[in-house]
Amino acid sequence: MILKHASDVKPEPITKPGFSGFQARFLLTADDGCPRYALRLMEFAPGGCTSFHGHKEEHLMYFLEGEGVLKTDGGEQRIQAGDALLLMPCENHQITNTGKGMLRMICTVPLLPGKNGRDTTPCG
Repeated sequence: MILKHASDVKPEPITKPGFSGFQARFLLTADDGCPRYALRLMEFAPGGCTSFHGHKEEHLMYFLEGEGVLKTDGGEQRIQAGDALLLMPCENHQITNTGKGMLRMICTVPLLPGKNGRDTTPCG
């Protein structure tokens, strides 16, 4: 068994091209012994966003706090605390915090071969 508190996991700024005002707390990953899934806490400062991207891992997300916009190939829609989201493998997406406070979400991804839950596998 592993028990951690989110505040004990140091946030790591994500500085990939197209990302801004975004950090991740990698709560449970392959480095902790997770065999199939990683659990991450994602935090967006006001105006923060990811790039518009897709990857081979599906995402399961639950929005804990804040509000924003989800952009996919199908358009844009509002997201808010309490929303749950499934993004399928290689489904392009971008999340932007449109609120005045932090946007926080729990995100799980499967651990594909050779991955540890900190990064994802590009499509293509």
